[in-house]
Amino acid sequence: MKRVLLIVLVAGAMLAALPFLLAGHGPRPYQGWVEANTLFIGAEGTGRLTALDVAEGGKVERGQALFRLESSGETAAVAAAGAAFARSQAELDLAEAAQKRPEEIDVLRASEREATARLELSKQDLDRTRVLVERGTATQASLDTAIATETANRAALDSVRSQITLANLPARDEQLRQAREAVAAARADLAAAEAALAKRSVSAPAGGSIETVYYRLGEVVPAGRPIVALLPPENVRIRFFVPETEIARLALGQTIRVACDACRPADAKISFVSGTAEFTPPEIYSLEERAKLVYRVEAIPADPSTFRPGQPVDVAAGARP
Repeated sequence: MKRVLLIVLVAGAMLAALPFLLAGHGPRPYQGWVEANTLFIGAEGTGRLTALDVAEGGKVERGQALFRLESSGETAAVAAAGAAFARSQAELDLAEAAQKRPEEIDVLRASEREATARLELSKQDLDRTRVLVERGTATQASLDTAIATETANRAALDSVRSQITLANLPARDEQLRQAREAVAAARADLAAAEAALAKRSVSAPAGGSIETVYYRLGEVVPAGRPIVALLPPENVRIRFFVPETEIARLALGQTIRVACDACRPADAKISFVSGTAEFTPPEIYSLEERAKLVYRVEAIPADPSTFRPGQPVDVAAGARP
């Protein structure tokens, strides 16, 4: 009887220990955590925060306004640059236009008509004088006078026509080139002023959640300091560590299974495998694992909303692709 009882007790002890013995032979999950590549968004210049369009924990879409800094100086600079551009454009238009006003050109055309009439009259006088000289009723001096008058009237007409041509010409090539360069410089100054004004208002470069707001309305923000922290869903990563003896089981593009205490298991796809071994980081609190060399691996979760940054996770490797 005692022997039977002893056999029963030994068998019971072996059955109780069987799960623990078998647990060591199954594949152990890899330890890691949820990593977030947060975008820290600020302004390029210093200024007072005059508008804050988001709140911590809120969602934003790509292109949605985040915040705005005080911009009175930049607005004035745009107005001044716009006025300078308009002035230089007007100077170019003036240089490309005729050198005389239309009213002045009308006066010259009237002078042209008068000179034409004088020339026609002098031609008639010259023709009559030649006939009279041939008949002997006029002197050679009269003919010489008529020829001189006709020549003078022809020269006067040519002079008036030259003045009209000159009045319709634009400025010299050098003046035109200078005016065009002034317009180009003014246009560049205006574009720079508008760009500086646009930088005072910042929009979301991607959709995501607002993790942190560092400044409040009315505060002066130094140049380059982040005002909000934005986390796009595609920037969530699963980071875990694989012993060097098992790294050959993993490959880029391989699907893994990720589980944590406060989330449902979900799939992720390996996007990075370190080529250099390192010691297990202190975030992995296993004394056994801490003494081994491991490789860092990162994966992109299929559903980033399942996880929260900083969560510890267990990773089970699936089949290689």
